[in-house]
Amino acid sequence: MQRTPHHRSGSRRGLAAAVAAGALTASLLGGNAASARTDPGAPESMATTLSLPSPPGGANVKVLVFHASATEESPTVDAGIAAIEKIGLSGPEAGRFRTVASDDPAVFTNGKQLGKYNAVVFLTGGGDVLDPEQEAGLEAYMEAGGGFLGIHDAARTEPYSDWFTGLVGARPAAGSPTSVQRATVEIGDRQHPATKNLPLEWKRPDKWLNWKDNPSGDVHTVARVREITYKPGTSANGWDHPVSWCRDYDGGRSFYTAMGGTVASFAEADFRDHLRGALDWTTRISQADCKATITSNYTAEKVTQPNQPGKNDQIGEPHGLVTAPDGRVMYIGRGGADSSVPVVTDWTDPNVGKGLGQIHVYDPKTKKVTLAGELTVFGNKGGGDELVKVEEGLLGIELDPDFEKNGWVYLHYTPHDKLDRDKQMAVRQVSRFTLDLATNKLDLSSEKVLLQWPVQVHSCCHAGGGMAWDSKGNLYIATGDNNSSGFSDGYSGNNPQPNYKGVSFADARRTAGNTNNLNGKILRIHPEDDGTYTLPAGNLFTGKEPDEGGGKTRGEIYVMGVRNPARISVDKSTDTLYAGWVGPDAGAPSTTWGPAKYDTFAAITQAGNHGWPYCMGNKQPYRDRNLPDPGKPLDWYDCDHPKNESPNNDGLVKLPPITSNTIWYSPQGGGVDYPRDENGIPSYKVEDQKELLPWLKGGGQATMNGPVYRYDAASTSADKWPSYWDGKWFVGDFYDDTQPRHAVLTDPRTVGKGGLPTHAESLKEIIPVGADGIRNLMDWKFAPDGSLYVLDYGRGFFTSDSKSALWRVTYKGGAATPAVKDLARKAAVQ
Repeated sequence: MQRTPHHRSGSRRGLAAAVAAGALTASLLGGNAASARTDPGAPESMATTLSLPSPPGGANVKVLVFHASATEESPTVDAGIAAIEKIGLSGPEAGRFRTVASDDPAVFTNGKQLGKYNAVVFLTGGGDVLDPEQEAGLEAYMEAGGGFLGIHDAARTEPYSDWFTGLVGARPAAGSPTSVQRATVEIGDRQHPATKNLPLEWKRPDKWLNWKDNPSGDVHTVARVREITYKPGTSANGWDHPVSWCRDYDGGRSFYTAMGGTVASFAEADFRDHLRGALDWTTRISQADCKATITSNYTAEKVTQPNQPGKNDQIGEPHGLVTAPDGRVMYIGRGGADSSVPVVTDWTDPNVGKGLGQIHVYDPKTKKVTLAGELTVFGNKGGGDELVKVEEGLLGIELDPDFEKNGWVYLHYTPHDKLDRDKQMAVRQVSRFTLDLATNKLDLSSEKVLLQWPVQVHSCCHAGGGMAWDSKGNLYIATGDNNSSGFSDGYSGNNPQPNYKGVSFADARRTAGNTNNLNGKILRIHPEDDGTYTLPAGNLFTGKEPDEGGGKTRGEIYVMGVRNPARISVDKSTDTLYAGWVGPDAGAPSTTWGPAKYDTFAAITQAGNHGWPYCMGNKQPYRDRNLPDPGKPLDWYDCDHPKNESPNNDGLVKLPPITSNTIWYSPQGGGVDYPRDENGIPSYKVEDQKELLPWLKGGGQATMNGPVYRYDAASTSADKWPSYWDGKWFVGDFYDDTQPRHAVLTDPRTVGKGGLPTHAESLKEIIPVGADGIRNLMDWKFAPDGSLYVLDYGRGFFTSDSKSALWRVTYKGGAATPAVKDLARKAAVQ
């Protein structure tokens, strides 16, 4: 069927509103609204108001497939109708429906007929296929609670209507590719009936549309197409390329998929399953949440105030947070003083680097902050070069699994009173303290030191600090490599020469790459009630290995080969450890020395070696160096058989094989990789690179690993994030430009084995970036009520300022739709 196109303004109802006004007048004068007209000479087809049931359709579910087109009808129409008819006649009885196909738009002005349909499918072509009154009828249908499913070219329909643009969600851009191409579709929503049964990575051919305006954030995207798997044309959308989405719209439910651009699509079992799920929701057979990624459903607000002048009454130099089972939030300040307080950098002064590591408590019930306590730490030397500044101090906080009963708080810090100023060495320790649960005050006299180890403090940096518990009561402790960023041109931190009084400070083979040193590791211990700890089975070493003469391993080590893991988390549903660590400083790869700086995230399912300072990313090796000439490049490291041949190594020479990491990024992009030669060595030429993870890019960069969200269906919290996010891993960065602030999905089959994320979506609108937002993300944790707390470091360094704050991000999108009372049948409720 072909229709002559007509033009109108973008306003939703011009003429139709006038028609409705005439109908109201006729009704008031006693006329019949069904036959009233605005103009006595108007044709009979100019029907007026519609009388529609709310919601339309009933238990005998019916679907209208509308396939009018202002151009020649596409061959996909017959295939689409046949597929939808087959969907409706197959599968479980509770999900079946009757299909009616028509290209006659008069149905949209016939309330009696239109009201019988639970959902309307637009299998339309481009152009104007509805006149204003017919569009008004479709709008009335949606307002009554109707369902809409648009397929592929439906996005080209009614091109002059703003209302219809909102209904479909986006319009195709000029320059979209016209040929059929095979591409990978990433399934981000694992709960919606349209996507829950699809592969995580769905490889299929289709005609892929680009979007004039990206709808992400305004609609709920359930699937994206991965542009690096095909040629997206001149109007490419980039890594965030929605291909299927839904939302509650104007009283009804709208689902759109850009797939279905070929006849063959409708013969695919997975595509039919996609359509079946979309129809389940739009026909009211089942519920779905189509609000979870719409950014306007989230609110981010500061819960702390700026400090009073000269005081840290609200917040210290932000460095970590933890949430208690009762909702209280405890957050720490590393030790940098208020900027008005002078710092001591002279090593001959007994007060060198002295600062206060502060613990604050925020109570959401009273909305008040209490300064729980202060530890005197080594960590306050201000800024400057690496022989001046310091990253030590109060570095990590965790609460005992029985915190509600015992009030035990674990703190990871560098006490000032154990500083050796002569050798410029310090002690790092993990201690247990008791918090008075009634007053929110920390009893400093209750300290029990669980674990301590030496760190050099002649040079900055890389202290790490994060801690986390697993479901078995094991405590994970992240430690940095205690190594300078200098002396290696920003590549592998493996220069053995620089030292202070015999202790190397530029060779991470002394620390992170050393099986007998607790720095540059993620430790795993089991704290006992008496303040001691035991070693759980399954760590990387037992500490009793006889190899190479024995005495060359530490049993606390769970993960070795990490550089600066400031934040770690454990998903207690799986006991998978998630970690992120900051990389070195090289701004570009080197064909001589190896990869550029890679900041790294890893999902870790078992003890292992994650590479630093030998290999990075997906086993991309660095070049070895050694005495007598550290400037001379030696062989490339063997990532499968690494050896520590540093003169500063007191551990094993033969090391565990290196495990590939999950995410890595540099100024060149995300997941950068290169062709490899016959020996497996990458070319390290920028012109050869490909980006496996195009959704992130570095520059200034500092990973801030986040939690895995777990939805609590039993919680009655009005603020909790929706179940859509369940199982998603939050990865972020201190900086807020091209760096990550995303939620990612991993494949259970490859997680912990070097498998890449299967899907990522930006959180930068939900956890707002920018000068007045959370620009410098320092830590983030979900509270028991399902809200998200985020620490913003502030805009300075080594101090707090007016932007340093604790934020809370809540969700107000509401429940899944349709409401239970509006379900067409007694189907399962989400």
